[in-house]
Amino acid sequence: MCCFVETRDARILIDPGVSLAPYRFGLPPHPVELEALSESWRRILDYAERADVLLITHYHFDHFNPFEDTYIYEGKTVLVKHPKNNINFSQVKRSKFFLDKIEGLPCRLEFADNSVFRFGETLVKFSPPVCHGADPRLGYVLEVLIDDGYRLLYSSDVEGPVLDDQLNYILECKPNMLILDGAMTYMLGYKYSFESFNKSLSNILMILDKCPLEKLILDHHALRDVDWRERFKPVFEAGEVKGVQVFSAAEYAGLPVNLLEARRRELYEQQPVR
Repeated sequence: MCCFVETRDARILIDPGVSLAPYRFGLPPHPVELEALSESWRRILDYAERADVLLITHYHFDHFNPFEDTYIYEGKTVLVKHPKNNINFSQVKRSKFFLDKIEGLPCRLEFADNSVFRFGETLVKFSPPVCHGADPRLGYVLEVLIDDGYRLLYSSDVEGPVLDDQLNYILECKPNMLILDGAMTYMLGYKYSFESFNKSLSNILMILDKCPLEKLILDHHALRDVDWRERFKPVFEAGEVKGVQVFSAAEYAGLPVNLLEARRRELYEQQPVR
């Protein structure tokens, strides 16, 4: 979900992290995935050096990296999820480790929960903490609006959105472009209920109906399912009716859709690892 946004006033990098599922289909990451991981982190480092402002919406390791290359925070404005309020135990530990490690590096470090920051004519507005999905045991995340006259909203990990407060923040912000992490359909019926998925679909359709959207990017959790297009067919159909472009982040960037984690079993079949 790492995202670089450049406005007239600021260059902003959101959630500079990348990671791999330790196991999928009972298999560890394939070497092809490990290579992609390294390349993704290299690109994140390149964009981090260009950025003036770095945002961290929560402390899961696919959204920040506390272990290496923390030089990217030096001299930057760093806006982060509060490390003690509305947070679960594992993320309290991770946030403390991270904040201790970068101490003294940023030129400005602030907790961002339910706050607004101005950079020239660009507003960066954070939601109150909302659940990571439907279960508070996974912790809380911050949704982010970047507004320089064109309103871009980054959902972070709302897994849908599923809950009313996650949805209402998006509706209140009235984004022109929405980067949405999407429902966890790859865990449907296991760790993600059909009820939650149906609520997510209903909520996305409401966003399409009520917001002045031009572009909707579905990615992250949604793209861990090879059948993601079929799962979200009602969204694509509604987007077409409303004149909203609906696509993955790769498609938005003009790149091929390459679902490595969802194809992990296939990767091992095609390229056995000895």
